[in-house]
Amino acid sequence: MAESVPVRCPACRREHLFAAPSYPCVCGAPVTPPLDRLADPAPVTHRTWDEDWVTVPCDTCGRADQWPQPELGCPCGAMLRIPVRGVRRPLRAEVLPGTGAPADLETEPEPGAAPHTPEPPPPSTAGAPPVSTAGASPAPAAPGSPLVPDHVPLPRTTPTPRPVFQPVTIRTARDAVTAAALYLRWLGYRDIRKADQRPPTGIGLAARGILAQVDPTVRPATLRDVECLWLTAMSESTGCVYFSLAGYADDAHRRADALGIPLFVLDLTGTPQPVNTHADELLATGA
Repeated sequence: MAESVPVRCPACRREHLFAAPSYPCVCGAPVTPPLDRLADPAPVTHRTWDEDWVTVPCDTCGRADQWPQPELGCPCGAMLRIPVRGVRRPLRAEVLPGTGAPADLETEPEPGAAPHTPEPPPPSTAGAPPVSTAGASPAPAAPGSPLVPDHVPLPRTTPTPRPVFQPVTIRTARDAVTAAALYLRWLGYRDIRKADQRPPTGIGLAARGILAQVDPTVRPATLRDVECLWLTAMSESTGCVYFSLAGYADDAHRRADALGIPLFVLDLTGTPQPVNTHADELLATGA
């Protein structure tokens, strides 16, 4: 069980007892960031990707992976970053494991996208003989002309099928966030970024029309986690979706069904699996 340490909020001087969450190492052992009792917590006033992650070694196998920086939300409204001892922060130039993509989600390349190649300019017609138009079909009338009324409906088209999703193997918490971001982009959401408000557990992602919570911890998502996501999405007038590595508690699953929240479980291959009907509908329709 993770060790609890006393934390005093520098804004309101309120005392808290904080225990860092545990995360699953690739060897299966839980990894808990070691908290520094001697250092004071720092209020979070500005977020950067580097400051939100720390590199912590596993006590069982010695593997060093990146995990979310422990944070505590005080009832006074302050968000406190809890110091961790004996760790290093990832470098800005670091790439996401297994993807070759930079750590910044906003600059992550579209999965499977081909490099853009400009089209060659049309050949010059200078000096070419005039082309005869005898016998050619007349050009179609422009919309709005007497021949084509404006109210003619366009023919129905079949939606373009999505390509096969390319997963990212999950070995660290950052891999789980990457897998969820790639899945949202595969569903059709664009401009994926870190959410403005950090959720109580895990990492928040946002895109146009959706707010996602990614929980890479080894405990099932709770009823409070699901309700907090729904309330945040309601305040921003957007939809929401939950990705969990360890599944969901029974009451959390029932509440998500009632609130219309799609629930996905991240398997270690990096492929989100739908676990309720709302997730099935999102998978079928996309963004």
